[in-house]
Amino acid sequence: MSDFPTTARVVIIGGGAVGTSTLYHLAKAGWKDCVLLEKNELTAGSTWHAAGNCPNFAPNWAVMNMQRYGLEMYRGLSDAVDYPMNYHVTGAIRLAHSKQRMQEFEKIASQAAYQGLQMDVCTPDELREHNPFMETHDLAGGLWDPLDGDIDPAQLTQAMAKGARDAGGRIERFCPVEGLDRDGDEWIVKTPKGEIRAEFVVNCAGYYAQRVGEMFKPFGGRTVPMVVMSHQYFLTGQLPELEAFTKERGEKMPMIRDPDISYYLRQDKHGLNLGPYERNCKAHWVTPEDPMPEDFSFQLYPDDLERLEFYIEDAMARLPLLGEGGVERNINGPIPYAPDGLPMIGPMPGVRNAFEGHSFTFGIAQGGGAGKVLAEWIMHGETEMDMWSVDPRRYTDYADHDYCLSKALETYGHEYAMHFPHHEWPAGRDKKLSAVDAKVRELGGQMGAYNGWERANWFAKPGEDTSEETTQTWDRAGPWEVAIKREVEAVRDGVGVLDLPGFSRFSLSGEGAAEFLRTRIAGALPKAGRMTLGYFPDSRGRILTEMSIMRHGEDEFTLITAAPAQWHDFDVLNNALPEGLSLTDRTTEFSTLIVTGPKARDVLEAMGTDADLGSGWLSIQNARVAGADVMLARVSFAGELGWEIHAGFDAIPALYDAVLAAGAVPFGMYALNSMRIEKGYRAWKGDLSTDYSLLEGGLERFIRFDKPQDFPGKAALLAEKQQGRKKGFVTLEVEPGEADAPYMSALYHGEEIVGEVTSCAMGYRTGKCIALGMLRSDLLEAGTALEVDVFGARHRAVVQDDAPMWDPANERIRA
Repeated sequence: MSDFPTTARVVIIGGGAVGTSTLYHLAKAGWKDCVLLEKNELTAGSTWHAAGNCPNFAPNWAVMNMQRYGLEMYRGLSDAVDYPMNYHVTGAIRLAHSKQRMQEFEKIASQAAYQGLQMDVCTPDELREHNPFMETHDLAGGLWDPLDGDIDPAQLTQAMAKGARDAGGRIERFCPVEGLDRDGDEWIVKTPKGEIRAEFVVNCAGYYAQRVGEMFKPFGGRTVPMVVMSHQYFLTGQLPELEAFTKERGEKMPMIRDPDISYYLRQDKHGLNLGPYERNCKAHWVTPEDPMPEDFSFQLYPDDLERLEFYIEDAMARLPLLGEGGVERNINGPIPYAPDGLPMIGPMPGVRNAFEGHSFTFGIAQGGGAGKVLAEWIMHGETEMDMWSVDPRRYTDYADHDYCLSKALETYGHEYAMHFPHHEWPAGRDKKLSAVDAKVRELGGQMGAYNGWERANWFAKPGEDTSEETTQTWDRAGPWEVAIKREVEAVRDGVGVLDLPGFSRFSLSGEGAAEFLRTRIAGALPKAGRMTLGYFPDSRGRILTEMSIMRHGEDEFTLITAAPAQWHDFDVLNNALPEGLSLTDRTTEFSTLIVTGPKARDVLEAMGTDADLGSGWLSIQNARVAGADVMLARVSFAGELGWEIHAGFDAIPALYDAVLAAGAVPFGMYALNSMRIEKGYRAWKGDLSTDYSLLEGGLERFIRFDKPQDFPGKAALLAEKQQGRKKGFVTLEVEPGEADAPYMSALYHGEEIVGEVTSCAMGYRTGKCIALGMLRSDLLEAGTALEVDVFGARHRAVVQDDAPMWDPANERIRA
């Protein structure tokens, strides 16, 4: 073909809803030189057989934001691009069979209100007013979303494709990508029609994303962590009752979702569409005997209705009308699943100028917002809203095939599950074990997974209930609560030890390493033998990440960061790394013991050490402890006298035995979280995210505006400092109820939402329920009375002084 494009700024692989949305958003933003390649016809993958449900509802803040944007866009898309579409905004109800489910609905309704969406928590009688066909006698209540509905996926995709073409985007159908190559900074995309040189490549290949991902392996890529699941829904025959209802009301029956049973049920023309997420679900193309076909365009799996029997019977009891229609057509098609059921949108781990937008289980509902987010990533290298929860780099090397398969089966079978704060999902565990894992469990450790690493959340005494059932609650009370209290008290009064494998750890060295860091962080570097917190802003001055910077020499550093940040933060450093510097990921070579409490010095002396235990706060030193070579860092996230013992993986067992023998009490992550909140210490991607600037985050003491080096976001931060920040970090004392305020709980001043909670826990040293959060700047004065929405109940919250609530003068940590 003579007019086949040989160059492009961006090449998008995959012509489903997400790929076309990405092209549409790029073209609309003025990036006209972009090409979408589709191996078959547009919508040939999961898009063509998708049910097309469009909820705003999402337990996840970022995903709700994305869906809210997309659905708003869809409501005006037909007029915007002049393409007719069937989009039915019918409203939808979610059913609750329990108090816990009603609490979840209260939480989501509060989150929605903050985003400007109205969702109503309803009684059973109110539910029947929305949908008179439904039985409600056994329900606790439900949730009504008036903006829920369904859209025709093919029409949606074609509408975005038309909008993209009209704005200058290019679509090449029947043009599979056969391979990739690099020439300097350019990609060479190989197709049967010719090669395209491109600056950026985007994998939007749907359930083919893992196969397309293999093409990136020679350039630093990895096996894409996903599995293809079979999702079935069936359509009934036409029902006169529905036809009469539609005529009378002028609209379709509102959709029903029963998350406790696990299905959706909606009107389709004048029949019904039932789609269960069954526990006995099935993955496809996961064994050598069942390989993925070369092309599965516009195809389905054989019917397998037996799997759905329980769900069909339950739905017929809920909506007796369902039993009158018969099964007219069954759809059993492939949908991709990431291990946590959330899509992958953002930079491809380890590969420069490559992006991903795939593994959408709800690709129609999320496609509009996903295209916006991907376009922002590509054009600006950052997104308007923090999107860490869908960032592909949230998975690292532990996410092997076994993990992905077991998690996908678990996630699909619990698609509507509630994610309780103290519940750990059992599938895909024990991927990365500490050197003392067996010992920690023997001591009663109840484990949680952190970037694949198993760590103790709390320690159970013999006879204490450790069953999974006890964790199915939003409440603070549970067997762990007494354990957290006793562990905190052990640290407060004596000394505790926390085995902490999996800290993300990088070595940076080479001439100019210090100068490089000065151009990436907002603040100053420590002297040799010292450590500090370094904050890495993005171009808007927002908090990209936080690292502990340990300086061993003029140009020799260890950088330590949160476990889940491993691939994200390596990218932050590596993508800007000048030639001649050496950056090495040493996460698996070392581990850490946190030894903290007023008797920490005594314990280290009893273990035998040549270290200078009088060295000051934030000092680091190489030393011998209990016969092992270690690095000692005088720091404590618990806010007590303490050290981190950093040592080679093999040295940890002897060190752990020695610290226990010297009298340290083991404590877990829950106790550490309680203590760090009492100290006002921020946690990554909770309190610290790109939703907030460094100034809003209360981190001005870590900014050096007068240093000679420029750094990302410096101009933005200077402008913000001059104009005044719109919101600020705040510590609140909250009137304690039965539950801690969840992430993104709304803060109210009267009836106005004025901020949000980013962390909350009971403090067992202060005896107070404490929340950290963000608050409108005119309300930051200590003593200001607010309310926080905790699962639908308003609790009094009082603004505290800008200082830690525990040991505000930091006397204990400097002892």
